[in-house]
Amino acid sequence: MYINISDSEKGDNKASSGALVHYLDKENRLYKPEEPMLWFNGKGSTVQSYEVKNKLDNNIAKLGKEDSKFFLINISPSQKEISHLKELYGEDGAREKLKEYAIKVMDEYAKNFKRTDINSNADLLWFGKLENHRYYSHKDKEVKKGQVKRGTAKPGEQMHVQVIVSRKDITNKIKLSPMNKSRGRNTEHSKKLGQFDRVAFKNSGEKLFDQQFSFDRPISETFKYANANVKGSLKEKMDLHAANNQVKPVQKEKSNELQRESTTYLKLPEPTDYLGLLLEKQNNEPLGTGLKKKRKRRKHKSQDNEQGLSM
Repeated sequence: MYINISDSEKGDNKASSGALVHYLDKENRLYKPEEPMLWFNGKGSTVQSYEVKNKLDNNIAKLGKEDSKFFLINISPSQKEISHLKELYGEDGAREKLKEYAIKVMDEYAKNFKRTDINSNADLLWFGKLENHRYYSHKDKEVKKGQVKRGTAKPGEQMHVQVIVSRKDITNKIKLSPMNKSRGRNTEHSKKLGQFDRVAFKNSGEKLFDQQFSFDRPISETFKYANANVKGSLKEKMDLHAANNQVKPVQKEKSNELQRESTTYLKLPEPTDYLGLLLEKQNNEPLGTGLKKKRKRRKHKSQDNEQGLSM
């Protein structure tokens, strides 16, 4: 499970949310489904795009021109996790279960601020959008090598949820920033600042998925393991590697078989400015699926030679 919170350094989240809301409606425009994918939150799943924009843009009391007005949370299960959901609930059921999971993730988001007046997703102003596809950007190696065009849908299981959450709480009175890591001068000052531990938030999201859907996650595929390999101390790395090596042989072999079938994130992904990528200027809407086909080389061989090879 990969959970990421984006804050654009380019100022894209310091004005109206309209551009981002419009972008996240792209699948409705591109695929034109009979039943358009609407927005959802803890109160319902039929929120229209204009409602999302209006409510977010009007929930900015006492925020300055240079203050962030909203944040984007990307909730991306691995292909193995998506397959697990589909095996349990089917294609449509998996989508609904992922939405339910996203609501609980937002409960964890609220609790992470450690404020007595912010306890669940109901205390936040937020809207989620389930997407079925991901698209190649200019940063992908396939685009750089000319193998695929930017905007082409990526292959494989790509279902995920994008959440736009307001900087202000549901009452429009309390400022909440997941980018605030300050611990303050003391405990009381820290509570007032609303400190946010992003590592703890990502860990809680992963544990929530495992508990809610009875997902058996090997230690080597946990966020804690990946994060320790990149940022942990030598002792943390040694402890986790030792714990991983103590897994029962049968469980380890089963994990290896599943790993060969589909790849999950085994290393911490590169930090990505999702908000910047979503709002980057593009000439066209996403192009849909399809890789560039290699041209077949014409063979200049005589008919006699061809027949000789076929004998």
